[in-house]
Amino acid sequence: MRVFQVEDNWSMENARIGSRPDPLPGPGEIRIKMKASALNYRDLIVPERGYGSRMKTLPLIMLSDGVGIVESLGEGVKHLRVGDRVCPLFFQSWIRGGEPNKKKLLLSLGCEMDGTMAEFMVLPEGGVALAPVHLDDLEASSLPTAAVTAWRALVTESGVKPGDKVLVQGTGGVSLFALQFAKILGAYVILISSSDDKLSKVRAMGVDETLNYRSIPEWGKRVREIAGGDGVDHIVEVGGQGTLPQSLRSIRTGGTISLIGVLAGGKMDIPLGPIVTRHVRLQGITVGNRDDFSNMAKAIAHHRLHPAIDRTFAFDEIHHALEHLSSGQHFGKITIKH
Repeated sequence: MRVFQVEDNWSMENARIGSRPDPLPGPGEIRIKMKASALNYRDLIVPERGYGSRMKTLPLIMLSDGVGIVESLGEGVKHLRVGDRVCPLFFQSWIRGGEPNKKKLLLSLGCEMDGTMAEFMVLPEGGVALAPVHLDDLEASSLPTAAVTAWRALVTESGVKPGDKVLVQGTGGVSLFALQFAKILGAYVILISSSDDKLSKVRAMGVDETLNYRSIPEWGKRVREIAGGDGVDHIVEVGGQGTLPQSLRSIRTGGTISLIGVLAGGKMDIPLGPIVTRHVRLQGITVGNRDDFSNMAKAIAHHRLHPAIDRTFAFDEIHHALEHLSSGQHFGKITIKH
């Protein structure tokens, strides 16, 4: 089968299309014919061994997002049928719900184990979830990482409710899923970006207020004003070091900041006093489990949501897709057709 993998040495230059023997399912396993994959920011870090010694030894098949059709079943598979369309779960070690721990976060696709950029995948029956039927393959492929992360932040961990005020940063995959989920939860959503064109697009998606943070560098004060003076209830924080100071100015006393990305720097260089004295909850979010995916998929189906897809590339155009991701020009998810 054809795969896209990091070979020989850790570097993007050693990430290339190669081949492996077709896998066969064992007891309790299924074989999936992959139809599409999607990119995440982590896919720029993985080839450089950015997650350290915990990563799988080379070669490593890349990417954590995808969708495919169940093609064959191993002995003892009970809940899936040939022809089911499924998404592999990001964490193969965190199948059931509950609180995260070291063991549950041990094995993720495209990092500690082979990922979705292959013609076929063999996984345990419990390592996949049914994709929403109204989505096409490219849309469904975008769900396992970014969408589950946004759902975990807003729903599982925080319980956002009607009338809450939510601040979303940027227009990448997690951010746009957060916008969509916050709106179906009945929240008032403010979104910041450096692009007026992208801000125009999110207004068409139903965002309540937008800010260009290049035009308003001290956007935290303006966010508080928009939120009524007290600040927002929840922030989907994807910038990290470069945006946290303004996020702390934006959040209300007792509010929650979900730290999901560190696109603007990965070090903590902020005053900690306001977090303590204002009882701010700063929580890290690392995707989620199958319960998160299944609950999210039901909501997506019920509200007939469609992910925002930026561009789609062919399998052999994967390097162009990664370059496009690196440019930061995308709006929503970048997908790969198998």
